[in-house]
Amino acid sequence: MKIDLHCHSFYSDGTQSPEFLVQRAAENQLTHLAITDHDCIAGLNNLPADLMGVSIIKGVEISCGWQSIEVHIVGLFIDPDNHDLTLLLESQQGARHLRVEQMHKNLAELGIKGLMGYLEALPAIAYTRSQVADFLVEQKVCKTKQKSFKTHLAKGGKIYVAPDWCHLETGISAIKSAGGLAVLAHPGRYPINKTTLAELVTAFTLCGGEALESRYPNIDLKMIKQIETLAEVNGLYLSAGSDFHTAAAHWTDVGKFPALETSNKKGIWLHPKWQGELQI
Repeated sequence: MKIDLHCHSFYSDGTQSPEFLVQRAAENQLTHLAITDHDCIAGLNNLPADLMGVSIIKGVEISCGWQSIEVHIVGLFIDPDNHDLTLLLESQQGARHLRVEQMHKNLAELGIKGLMGYLEALPAIAYTRSQVADFLVEQKVCKTKQKSFKTHLAKGGKIYVAPDWCHLETGISAIKSAGGLAVLAHPGRYPINKTTLAELVTAFTLCGGEALESRYPNIDLKMIKQIETLAEVNGLYLSAGSDFHTAAAHWTDVGKFPALETSNKKGIWLHPKWQGELQI
């Protein structure tokens, strides 16, 4: 078994189609792939349960607020037609649209026009700061995406607009209402210390969360151990994913991250939901 339970298509801030992701998964000999776009499930339309020998898991990644920081919750095995989930995603997409419209206005005040036209020409349903960064690079306002975030898009940047995400509990509740399994995405990437991370995992668990991503690109062994300890303390399963966005980034790929061994006794494939939906 070889899994990737976190990747993005061009319906959010990825650059490739869902079909490309499945093809790349097949080329890389994956057995299971979850497409988890930001606050969007358009990429799941018309995808069969099995394609090119890869089992497709219906997923989503919901941006949530917790103690004034942004955290991401991956939902796996969701029902895309669930009413509660659909309503929340529509609200999240609306918040994203309002946010980039304000960024558009902020840019116009700096003499930089065309952001909304650029975004509307994309296949994306859910707009993100990553796409705004691409626009800034294309317009030669900034040399790199990293520079775009530092000077314009991060807190304190020239066109920064604070997000308006749903609460952590709301995001998890919508995933569970849709029959899904909630996973805390890339826990080691949030700008918090060890103590606050433990508090976040406790809150996540109390809200109904069931797994932590313990394997993803650029994670170090110390963080893996910390996450796996938190999972054990809180009775959570372990998940893994590439957080893939683009084939242009040669340091990453679908299925490319430190392996979560199939012998791991807390692997997400041992969760009853997985056992009920799929065969290993």
